[in-house]
Amino acid sequence: MTDAPNHPTTPDTANELASGHSPIDPRDFRNALGTYATGVTIITAAGTDGKPYGITCNSFASVSLNPPLVLWSLVLYSSSLSVFQNATHFAVNVLGVSQQALANKFAKSSDDKFAGVNWRPGLGNAPILADSVANFQCRAANRYYGGDHVIFLGVVEAYSYGRKEPLLFARGGYGRFVADSGSAADKS
Repeated sequence: MTDAPNHPTTPDTANELASGHSPIDPRDFRNALGTYATGVTIITAAGTDGKPYGITCNSFASVSLNPPLVLWSLVLYSSSLSVFQNATHFAVNVLGVSQQALANKFAKSSDDKFAGVNWRPGLGNAPILADSVANFQCRAANRYYGGDHVIFLGVVEAYSYGRKEPLLFARGGYGRFVADSGSAADKS
């Protein structure tokens, strides 16, 4: 791999998006995206049957402060897709460094991911996980289709956070933030 740009010089974007074909190598593109460290979240919602559902997600991002909007995305072939598409609310639970096992648990298919997990119902009965670094309780506002994912937009109706250290994910592994000794965070 080189530092040279890895994209065509004159892409026909409209045809590329319409056809589902791209000259970009998906595995290499995923490797490039993996250089961007993200937080780790578990997105939760209640099914129409009242059962709690959740998935590990690192595609969470803020969109707007006023109104308070956030987004996250889910692959189209997820077995939980219909739950999140039909939910009136979802919760974004930001995980801490001590919650790597929980991230792994919710990343795998299972009949009852919530077995042994301490949680309480939030708005719309979306589960709020105990000991998370932060949580954002959201009303589902809209959905957008983008490639092989559905992008969920939510209006934040309630949130809480603490001072625990967040869990990070980069290059296919978990880690933690190490502040530069001269950073502003160390001076507060």
